[in-house]
Amino acid sequence: MSDLGELIEASDLDGLIRRIDGICAARQWDDLVELRDRCLEAVTRGKQLWGVAQFAEYRLALDAPAEFAGRVVREGAGRFALGPLWEVAASTHTWEELSTHIADERLRTLVAHERVLRGETISASVVDPYVLELPIELQEWEPVYGVAAYRSDRADFPERELPALDWIELAEPQPRRHEDDALEALLGLTQPWTEQSNGRSDGVAVEGSAYAAIRTLGPHRVRATEIDFQSAVALMAWTGASGGAYGRRRGSPVGRMLAWWAVAALLGLDNVDEPAVLGEEGPALRWVLWDPGDQIGGWAFHLAVEDPDDGLAWAVSAVDAV
Repeated sequence: MSDLGELIEASDLDGLIRRIDGICAARQWDDLVELRDRCLEAVTRGKQLWGVAQFAEYRLALDAPAEFAGRVVREGAGRFALGPLWEVAASTHTWEELSTHIADERLRTLVAHERVLRGETISASVVDPYVLELPIELQEWEPVYGVAAYRSDRADFPERELPALDWIELAEPQPRRHEDDALEALLGLTQPWTEQSNGRSDGVAVEGSAYAAIRTLGPHRVRATEIDFQSAVALMAWTGASGGAYGRRRGSPVGRMLAWWAVAALLGLDNVDEPAVLGEEGPALRWVLWDPGDQIGGWAFHLAVEDPDDGLAWAVSAVDAV
């Protein structure tokens, strides 16, 4: 086997990745830290090994004991990893294992929220309430949120199972309403898709029905079906957590927060301080899942919402291709 120094000086990326795999298989975590450090040193000499160093940190967060995983959970780490390292570490370690090894209070809080989404019960007293500004405890009205499954060479971001869609013809478009906070919140769910990746998004707010809002976006004919409030929240959270094809993933707790804020904006609320109100009034909105029928692969988010009481509706369409 080639010497580590030889692999580094040759900028042998394949060889270094194989070395990382071997170190992880042997569970020689000090050796992996050394490899990471030597690659980082080589970067200062012009070697293009920052990707190898980041992969080493990803594997430390994923596979190493908590004392090693916690050390790489820091601001700025894992910029090009498959997901934020706090989420990676939280996917394979319990709160008790990790909490004492993470110094940054914001990241500790994100880890705690992630562990709650994965089934742990964690006291609100151990987290910073201003990081996400929503309760760490899951509410009775919330869905089961999809969480990321990280592997050594890939990550899976499962969606909630959604119903089949039926083709429908749409009527006339309506004038667009401008300066709409709810529309801004819905479009914000896919911000990394458009700002950091190849995605595009559009949305409208109108007076009328959810289907009128979809028509105002442009389509004459779409596939659509109504979904319940829980399914809509889960879909918005999944979308808000993602980075699309190439953007930086924000993580499931952030997706949950963005979904809460979108519901609040649709209900005309200024904050999410009263979770029970969201749970009581959110189901009264009409939620429509739709697509134009021509999306194949990639990332997609098509949702329309109607407030029957106020006669307002919103529709968003966002796609990002790999």
